[in-house]
Amino acid sequence: MEQTTTIDAYRALALQLTCHAVNQATDRAEARTLMQQAIDRIGAQIAASLAFIGTDCRLVVLPEYLLTGFPLGEPFAVWADKVCLEMAGAEYEALGQIAQKHRIFLAGNAYELDLHFPKLYFQTCFVIAPNGNVVLRYRRLNSMFAPTPHDVWDQYLDHYGLDGVFPVAKTEIGNLAALASDEILFPEVARCLMMRGAEVFLHSTSEVYGSKERSPKDIAKISRAVENMAYVVSANTAGIAQIPIPIASADGGSKIIDYRGLVLTETATGESMAAFAEIDLAALRRYRRRPGLTNLLSRQRFELYAESYRQAQFYPANTMLNGEVDRQHFLRTQQQTIAQLADSDVI
Repeated sequence: MEQTTTIDAYRALALQLTCHAVNQATDRAEARTLMQQAIDRIGAQIAASLAFIGTDCRLVVLPEYLLTGFPLGEPFAVWADKVCLEMAGAEYEALGQIAQKHRIFLAGNAYELDLHFPKLYFQTCFVIAPNGNVVLRYRRLNSMFAPTPHDVWDQYLDHYGLDGVFPVAKTEIGNLAALASDEILFPEVARCLMMRGAEVFLHSTSEVYGSKERSPKDIAKISRAVENMAYVVSANTAGIAQIPIPIASADGGSKIIDYRGLVLTETATGESMAAFAEIDLAALRRYRRRPGLTNLLSRQRFELYAESYRQAQFYPANTMLNGEVDRQHFLRTQQQTIAQLADSDVI
């Protein structure tokens, strides 16, 4: 999406909602009914939240895998058929109607199919524009339990190119980029997005919330904001229902952090629209263009690090080109990587 007239400032909302998992659905039809019910709840909660916050709220970020929850051992083919979204499917259409109705950019996260990779699915962060169209689709690059573009790296680049791996949507509310869940702990992902102009990181997550002490992910959110001089809008779940794990295990702490690392707003546990704040694009851009010690972007010397990255061989690429879909594949590959790093005296 090409950038149009910029809105200098607007409000963003990290909407903290309960995820109603669909694992126990007996078939595709039941799962899709439950997913539509989730979309209906989302629509109602967005409408009520915006009525309170005001019409200048132009961005709403939803938590990770809000429509479905995550797989609990289901075979790949079963999970793909039961809950994974088609790229032009009914669920995106329904979410697009919400974005159109409220004239907002709506960001979220879902498991998604791709016709180029029929045996796999990807965990996808998306942004839907006020016209109802998906303007950003980012596939999670670091995952412990799901396929990623890196697992089919050569083929993925053939189809989407590097800018498709690290997409940035240039919109009237700024240059938007997405991060999924614990990818906030991988600084390279945010850095590559910043290199392509990202100003606002949209972080859909489902994580443990430490209200007294900052968790590693909370520390990372502040770090990603500071080192990239960008906003972070992080929406966590308000628990995950209908699974054996206690519901409040991933609940609370949705927040918005500014380009200086200041936490502008943060909510506690439970469903909440309290995590909203102003995104001041004009101030961010002035900050990025001001010479001085704090302008970390202009002080980057990437050539210093490029050769070390080029030489390093850690988690291997292309491990799923043969269509392997065994869930144990991920653990085996990690174990092999750890053994290799130990043999090389890296760890």
